[in-house]
Amino acid sequence: MASDEESLESRLRQETLLARGRVYRFGKPTPLELLPLVGAGPEIWVKREDASPIKAYKWRGACNRMAVLTPDEAARGVVTASAGNHAQGVALAAKTLGIRARIYMPRSTPKVKQTAVMTHGGEFVEIRLAGDSYDEAVAAAKLDQAASGAVYVHAYDDLQVMAGQGTLADEVVLSGHGPFDVVYLQIGGGGMAAGVSHWLKTYWPEIECIGVEGEGQASMKAALAAGQPVTLENVDLFCDGTAVRRAGELPFQVCRETLNHVETVTNAEVSHAIRALWEGLRCISEPSGAMGLAAALKNRSQLIGKRVLVVLCGANIDFLQLGLIAQSAGASSQKSRTIRVRISEREGSMLGLLDACFEGLNIADFQYGKTHQEEAWPAFTISADDPTLIESLPAKLDAHGFVWEDLTGAIDIAFRAIPLRGDLLSEPAFLRLDFYERPGALHAFLDQRLRGRTSMCYFNYRQSGERIGRALIGLDFDTSAAKTAFLATLPSHGEGYRLCEMLDEATSARLVG
Repeated sequence: MASDEESLESRLRQETLLARGRVYRFGKPTPLELLPLVGAGPEIWVKREDASPIKAYKWRGACNRMAVLTPDEAARGVVTASAGNHAQGVALAAKTLGIRARIYMPRSTPKVKQTAVMTHGGEFVEIRLAGDSYDEAVAAAKLDQAASGAVYVHAYDDLQVMAGQGTLADEVVLSGHGPFDVVYLQIGGGGMAAGVSHWLKTYWPEIECIGVEGEGQASMKAALAAGQPVTLENVDLFCDGTAVRRAGELPFQVCRETLNHVETVTNAEVSHAIRALWEGLRCISEPSGAMGLAAALKNRSQLIGKRVLVVLCGANIDFLQLGLIAQSAGASSQKSRTIRVRISEREGSMLGLLDACFEGLNIADFQYGKTHQEEAWPAFTISADDPTLIESLPAKLDAHGFVWEDLTGAIDIAFRAIPLRGDLLSEPAFLRLDFYERPGALHAFLDQRLRGRTSMCYFNYRQSGERIGRALIGLDFDTSAAKTAFLATLPSHGEGYRLCEMLDEATSARLVG
């Protein structure tokens, strides 16, 4: 076995040298940039594969593989399966070399990646959507290969593909910024991790090479534990570019020799890394592209004083996904926690709670609907620059006699399932307001506009990252006359808020059922 592994590594080394003379027909070397960090931490350098021709590193392996096709193979055309980035590399090579390519992609592939494939490949490429996962797309592509005789260009389990990916490591070695102490390499099928770690170990034998996988897609970690590639039953799709059920055979053979170990990261940690890349380098990464940085930031305190390399391996993210990531807890620069607190269902109770326990805290999310005549359970997601303020909140609630529970990560909070019983309301009115995002704006509205005049029956507010936060508020009055008088005297602008609109009766009726 040792001789076989030595032979594979020797061949990979030779093919990486040969790839130097092929890949730059299709694209140029990508930058290596230092990521600014606030506070103590390692020196982190980012290999910017988002600056490549397809905004991802996959062009290297795909173009290198297709550049060695014989005339007969090129005439038969190629077929492949991809979650998106490898497909763009094949498309780029197909158009440049004049080779026909059929590309199978999961039906859930982001539109931005499908569009990019056609942009790069033009008339030489045909996309076929098949299945709901990468593996199902592979199965369909393999059937095509068997029936048509086309050449299958694998996304990672191929020597020339691995060698092509290794050219990004060659650029790092030649950059003059090395050597590095540690490199974090994200893993899907393992082609990049194998090609890059092998090349870096060749020139810097002491470098620590760490593989990084998502918690719900750790196929290489499972393979290393089992001693051979194994198939995962389920795969998390948040990091769609690395959502592979089974590590490649060839990458596995290389990685078990070159990787020191494999770590996993959560989706929240990946979201935090995406934000760090934006704030530090003003670049946007797809989830898979930020996994290496996520692991580095996770180990930040242990890496102080070290020189760390990470690869931003792709930026082909669906625009709609950006909003979801930005609103996730992981993307926040602050620690957060969701708390539900019991208060009495009477005027002034909410203000009493805020005054007693929430000073200095930022309310990032506020959900409440009236469901009981005597008691209320508002839910707050709170954050703070000083994490001790969040840690001390439970003790404050206990000291003031509040009953509370932690709902951090609760599914009903995440989906904003806010119940409201219409039969408990007398004369409700619903207002859409904007609150200026500064401390005290919400408190001022509750204190100056609502105290002693009405009771709140509904509150739906979430920070959006803008200078203003939007809220839908329900107020309940004892009589129609009281409601009319309140609404008639409520200014359209006030301390910390702006009244946008009052919901009409039809819309209000839908809210209360």
